Amino acid sequence: MCYGVKARTEMSLRIAKSRGNAAAAERLAQLLSPFPELDLHFANAFDHPRLVLYTGDAPREPQLFTWGLVPGWVKGDAQRVELWNRTLNARGETIFDKPAFRAAARQRRAIVHVEGFYEHFHFGKKAYPFFIAPKERPHFVLAALWEEWRGPEGGLLRTFSIVTTEANELMRRIHNKPGSEGPRMPLILADGEEEHWLAPLHSTNEEAALKALIKPFPEDAMQAWSVRPLLGKEGMGNQPGASEPFEWPELLLGGPLA
Repeated sequence: MCYGVKARTEMSLRIAKSRGNAAAAERLAQLLSPFPELDLHFANAFDHPRLVLYTGDAPREPQLFTWGLVPGWVKGDAQRVELWNRTLNARGETIFDKPAFRAAARQRRAIVHVEGFYEHFHFGKKAYPFFIAPKERPHFVLAALWEEWRGPEGGLLRTFSIVTTEANELMRRIHNKPGSEGPRMPLILADGEEEHWLAPLHSTNEEAALKALIKPFPEDAMQAWSVRPLLGKEGMGNQPGASEPFEWPELLLGGPLA
């Protein structure tokens, strides 16, 4: 799954300049600067943080969306709250079938740049956080879906879900929670695939080609290490150093990377 990412403001501004132009980067800086909480060393999906996305209808314009997709058909805040934590991720194999995601899968796809993501490894009776990052590159591009929802007061909420796929061997070793739906990982797009993900669909052949992108990212392009606790009273939370390596003695012989 993917319930935690690292996406600092510095990275977001650098990408805005490379994807768009100086004007786009300046607009993003104005969106980000009043909100220090948007400098995300650890963004916990269950807090519904806002992240920078690029959508298919505006692929060069950085925009802020709230994590946790709310379909347009949701009626009222009670239903939104009930659904919100169940749409943080979208299982890639079924996005064209599930009512919460199928409209967005066909018409509203997006990408989000992250420096890495977090996953917990279960060993004994404890869960140990790991940070997963790209090798020899500064960030990943994750596939996402987005929606717009108008609440009862008329306000507009723009939300997204991160698409997931089957885990590669590295993520199989880390994402080992008993009783879960099986090892998963976020859908990481390789170079050249992001524009394909964002492009509009006009035929069943194009839809089939898009589905072919939903596959595990190569293990040899990823690296992982254990980090300090992220949650709870002793958790790092969204603080510098959240993704820094930390050795747990009990994992030296029994951890996923041993």
